[in-house]
Amino acid sequence: MSLSMSAISIPVITRALKNLSHVLAKAEAHAEARKIDPSVLLSGRLYPDMLPLTRQVQIASDLAKSCAARLAGREPPVYEDTETTFTELQARITRTLEYIQGVPAAEIDGAESRTVTVKLRELVTFPALTYLQYFVLPNVFFHCATAYAILRHNGVELGKGDFLGRP
Repeated sequence: MSLSMSAISIPVITRALKNLSHVLAKAEAHAEARKIDPSVLLSGRLYPDMLPLTRQVQIASDLAKSCAARLAGREPPVYEDTETTFTELQARITRTLEYIQGVPAAEIDGAESRTVTVKLRELVTFPALTYLQYFVLPNVFFHCATAYAILRHNGVELGKGDFLGRP
């Protein structure tokens, strides 16, 4: 059995973003039930030099949409990083999911033979499979896990099942 590039990218990233959406919904309900200003959670960090919750969600979204676009040989869409509420973050996740699920599998499959260039501190070029396996997927999970950890650290009742979701 062989796996296609679309099969090892889009469903995995989709699940991570849907689980992130679920975690955010629990955080919003937590803030409402306990009369906590949502901005406290949205600006939460694990450590002062780390990015806040809102940026963790924005970066996970950016990685997802850029991955689908780059693997398909497209220019990634640009989203402004202006979200300041749970509702706005949820809308960003929804828009990202619609985008990545709208990229035809046929455009992604066969991408392993392509190269992908990403601007980090400098331009870095990866074989597409390496980009997916060793850059995108670990980064998506890092930012989703960090968002989870920020919320858990701030008292939101979350468990491993919230992060992993259900198959």
